[in-house]
Amino acid sequence: MSDLPKSVDITEEGPREGFQIEPGPIPTERKVALIHALSETGLRRIQVASFVNPKMVPGWADAEDVVAGFTPRPGVEYIALWFNPAGLRRTLAFRDRLTVKGSITVSASEAFSQRNLNRDHAGQLEAMRKHVAVHQAEGVPVTRISLMASFGCNFSGDVTVPQALSALADAMALADETGCAIEKISIADSMGWANAAHVERLVGAVRERYPAQRIGLHLHDTRGMAVACAYAGLRLGVREFDAAVGGLGGCPFAAHPGAPGNIATEELVFLCEELGVPTGVDVEALLAASALAEEIVGHRLPSAMLRGGGLGSYRAKARAA
Repeated sequence: MSDLPKSVDITEEGPREGFQIEPGPIPTERKVALIHALSETGLRRIQVASFVNPKMVPGWADAEDVVAGFTPRPGVEYIALWFNPAGLRRTLAFRDRLTVKGSITVSASEAFSQRNLNRDHAGQLEAMRKHVAVHQAEGVPVTRISLMASFGCNFSGDVTVPQALSALADAMALADETGCAIEKISIADSMGWANAAHVERLVGAVRERYPAQRIGLHLHDTRGMAVACAYAGLRLGVREFDAAVGGLGGCPFAAHPGAPGNIATEELVFLCEELGVPTGVDVEALLAASALAEEIVGHRLPSAMLRGGGLGSYRAKARAA
């Protein structure tokens, strides 16, 4: 337990990741309502929209309206997602309310790169070279590498640690070539293949090879393993995690309809707090936001805590007794 971090930093991705995969249109004002609810929980970073092609992701055809529609809360950082110059230009129009930083994205699985990005690994590196140039021309720093399908792929099977490190090395070489100061490496379990032992091996290997960079984990709960994987990361000192309120979302390119999305934010917060690792997040307010998210999408969300609740009231009753 000595390597547990002193605190954790959570990026809430529920609005962006959740609403992109819902089959029916969700009114803009309901998306804004969830962003406002999440802003009141103590979360310090919220991904609020995706500036992508509405033909590919119709759930975010109203990205501009959502970003223009919410009221930023002081102390909360709001971010968005984009993949190309058109998306970047749309994002930059809201630089007064969004934090805009770029990333180099590669996949540890060639098959997933083909399915998700319509490019092989070499093609993705070349696309990222141009991607970086566009960001630099706009004065946008590129500070992160995101490694997708780091543990396994629905189309090609297990991803080994050497495979993941090889893809990461290519991305780091590109960062060096283009003069990007990489601060963070985000390791993503895009399709829910991770287990605790694999997390330990890969995080350990990445930290050994790149000790100067922070490590973050993006964990999907496809097979109910996300909390175990987060615990493994915490024991290695990982202090940055992506999460989605209620377990919203999933990967639209994983060919796994109905699978849960990211680790539920309330479950990650509960895990950390029970381990004595502060999050700064009010779990009861977060559960209320999770209930709102479930109401908005109109179907049951996968979060177990949304059903079971926290332990605060039970502990208070026990003390009173």
